[in-house]
Amino acid sequence: MKTYSKRYDVSEKLVEKGKAYQLKDAISTLKKFTPPKFDGSVDLHFHLNVDSKKSDQMVRGTVVLPHGTGKKVRVAVFCKGEHEHEAREAKADYVGGLELIDKVAAGFMDFDCAIATPEMMKDLSKLGKVLGPRGLMPSPKTGTVTNDIKKAIDDVKKGKVEFRVDKQGGVHLSVGKLSFNEDQLYDNASRVIEALNEARPSSVKGKFVKSLSIAASMNPGLRLVI
Repeated sequence: MKTYSKRYDVSEKLVEKGKAYQLKDAISTLKKFTPPKFDGSVDLHFHLNVDSKKSDQMVRGTVVLPHGTGKKVRVAVFCKGEHEHEAREAKADYVGGLELIDKVAAGFMDFDCAIATPEMMKDLSKLGKVLGPRGLMPSPKTGTVTNDIKKAIDDVKKGKVEFRVDKQGGVHLSVGKLSFNEDQLYDNASRVIEALNEARPSSVKGKFVKSLSIAASMNPGLRLVI
């Protein structure tokens, strides 16, 4: 039988069993939970009515959180020439062309997001097996393959995050930190829910979101009204 910490048990007593919470009420409740000893994350968990094996039901997109993610995002930019100067001016953490590709191929992975100019994609394809499984491969669909390097970096630094449905029809996305106030968490969560619904494939019939919950690190989840 699964056992939980005393802190978790105390928090669980604040949850009304079987209740589906309005988003604001859920956030207010989780802010009353006993927090862990670190600044934990607050996450939304979606279960979608899609078949991820069908290409026309793939759910993928990006969303800029109004109040950011609450964590420092390390950005690597694969580019050449003038774009390198532009990337450094925009405060990219790592910038380079073939030498950066070779460095990553050798095992360097100290970044959270990768951006590339279109001209670099042919050379960058050799890193597909390295970056792909980690969700770091630049893509035009997410705005991470572009010649507008400054905008791409600014968006990521401000809180742009990517979402993608998994094989079980789930989407899991952080909407901030426990240190955020209730309004900040509400704004971020509302924007994510809106973006998910905007990404609904036209081929999906009936209810799109089967279930939705919000949870804070090492604490109980709360089912939301959908």
